[in-house]
Amino acid sequence: MERSAKMVFQDLLKEYPVVIPISVAWGEMDAFGHVNNIIYFRYFESARLAYFERIQMLAYMQEVGVGPIVASLQCRFRAPLTYPDTLSVGTRAHSLEADRFMMDYCVVSHKLGKVAAEGSGLVVMYDYKALTKAPMPDLLRERINALQNNGVG
Repeated sequence: MERSAKMVFQDLLKEYPVVIPISVAWGEMDAFGHVNNIIYFRYFESARLAYFERIQMLAYMQEVGVGPIVASLQCRFRAPLTYPDTLSVGTRAHSLEADRFMMDYCVVSHKLGKVAAEGSGLVVMYDYKALTKAPMPDLLRERINALQNNGVG
């Protein structure tokens, strides 16, 4: 990738502390010749899990039984994706409340050189043993704030 193209992607995703690369697969396209809309939610999921791994949320969930559950998710499609392409998918967390927070997603196409989709989702903390909502653990709140503010998670 040219240096100038790399700088464009970095600029588009500078507000996202976790960015992952994803290759578009041939099988992700539908009869209309572009990536099917449901696939974008898989891209979001991959970025969300990378974010959770970065703050060790999944390890914490295994230890304590309290972890994330997606309550809602939406996507705004801005440009159709096609095979072959490489994507950079960024995610960030914000609006931390007592038991929930929001996550934003941004899908950038290397082939198109622009944002192909943006989305957001509500993540609620959930006690998987008691099967009920749970308060946001202080440790996870601290890790999210550190990653968002300093890029350290």
